[in-house]
Amino acid sequence: MVWKPRVTVASVIEHENRFLMVEEMHFGQLTINQPAGHMEHGESLLDAVRRETLEETGWMFEPTALLGIFHMHRDDPDRVYLRFTFTGTLLEPVPGYQIDSDITAVHFLTREQIRNQQPRIWRSDLVGRSLDMYESGVRHSLDSLQYFVAND
Repeated sequence: MVWKPRVTVASVIEHENRFLMVEEMHFGQLTINQPAGHMEHGESLLDAVRRETLEETGWMFEPTALLGIFHMHRDDPDRVYLRFTFTGTLLEPVPGYQIDSDITAVHFLTREQIRNQQPRIWRSDLVGRSLDMYESGVRHSLDSLQYFVAND
């Protein structure tokens, strides 16, 4: 058996003193999360976070820094995740964009609104950990991420 962790991306986006968050159903429970999702074959991490943010919120996003890489695992080897979390600039909404059907709402929430909901309706502890990284001022250069297509 070849073990393969799942690679996900997320965006922590502050806009006018509020954070862009999504509300979604997860295993039958309403949760909140940063815009996030799985990286697809053939795309870079930056392209993945741009796409996931757009698909889940209808907003264009330009990543400017990597906040952190989170390794989350459970006892199940099929549920191991590497989450690359970015911050950046919220650009503009795309008029009429149809967001993913599993997203029930898009919200701009204050830090306090997000913290007051924890952890009972956070999608995972990564919601708080990502917000902590953002608030602590951690920013890693995007130059540390290299994308290339192998020729072999």
